[in-house]
Amino acid sequence: MPAVEMKPDIYWVGVNDRTTDLFEGLWPVADTGVSYNTYLINDEKKVIIDLVKAIKTDAFFDQIHAVMPLSEIDYVIINHMEPDHTGVLKTLHKIAPDITLVGTEKMKQMLAHYYGITDPVRVVRDGETLTLGRKTLQFFEAPFIHWPETMVTWEQTQKVLFPCDAFGSYGALRGTIFDDECLEPEFYIREALRYYVNIVARFSQPVLKAIEKLSGLDIQMIAPSHGLIWRKDPARIIDYYRNWAELAQGGGDKGITLLYGSMYGNTEAVMDAIAQGLACSGITIEIFDVARIHTSYILPALWIHKGVMVGAPTYEGRLFPPMAQALDMAVLKKIQNKKAAYFGSYGWSGGALRQVKSMMEPMQWDFRNIFEFQGGIEGDVLKKAEAFGREFSSDVQSE
Repeated sequence: MPAVEMKPDIYWVGVNDRTTDLFEGLWPVADTGVSYNTYLINDEKKVIIDLVKAIKTDAFFDQIHAVMPLSEIDYVIINHMEPDHTGVLKTLHKIAPDITLVGTEKMKQMLAHYYGITDPVRVVRDGETLTLGRKTLQFFEAPFIHWPETMVTWEQTQKVLFPCDAFGSYGALRGTIFDDECLEPEFYIREALRYYVNIVARFSQPVLKAIEKLSGLDIQMIAPSHGLIWRKDPARIIDYYRNWAELAQGGGDKGITLLYGSMYGNTEAVMDAIAQGLACSGITIEIFDVARIHTSYILPALWIHKGVMVGAPTYEGRLFPPMAQALDMAVLKKIQNKKAAYFGSYGWSGGALRQVKSMMEPMQWDFRNIFEFQGGIEGDVLKKAEAFGREFSSDVQSE
């Protein structure tokens, strides 16, 4: 996409990435792509805000050159040091070594460790301003959204917030950069939730602190480093992030995330019967086969639904390994205080339930509902499973 003027003398000069399979080497984006949004301010002093991943170096420099020669740039604002925002920095510094890099004290320290660059660097403090001519930038520290050096940049004249990873989403830009021109806004909301839970969720308290810190600003446009630019209703994405951050303490809507894994089909058959019992009550259900669906897609459902059902067999005296991996990621992302149930089969001895409870104890998942069966699905196992589903649905909806 060519450069786009967002406000007078403020340009989007980012790039789309549709070739990276795994964001952060972990989260699938092959189907959605991702954008690296960079911004250029053309004033008496010329400024780039955030950069792009190293694999997009040529495309990025072409974007800058479409607006002005790279040699005219005075400052690069580094809101966040992660390499998807700074990957071109070493090359940029070799081409234009006089550009001043602006960021927090922690950014300066990390800059030396990542790229061996120590000068020219300008450290800014919380609330400090930088006058460009007609426009003025103000910087607010926002540590742990989602690294300790993070800050956000506020352009006072045009009232544009550049928050880097905050308020971002997966998803390459599809012909437009703005929310009000996008024909699929719900796609970006869904991908913003996945992005939030994958990347930011562990740091939900800092998110709420940052939202509170910025609440006095008259924000008319939010320009994150990934996903849509919000100009029609910037409060919408702030509200989503606030609501998601508040779920860090647990709770959620009266829906159920049903996770299952099955070795030979017995646990899966029981899962289907349980799902039938759940569906009879009209509750929202999301079902995931943990051996086949990446945790990137499971985590958002765990985050927003109050109820969780864990269905997995005992495997060599322990929990079925793909389920253990999924739950371990839930622990890493601090998905807490869920109303939970366990079901699963065992051959000659149990063990899965004990491990599930041990893993989730720090997260305070309340396992009141248990349904274990030995061997296959003989007798009235499926009938009991359906009743188990109805019972758990009633428990979730009653609280």
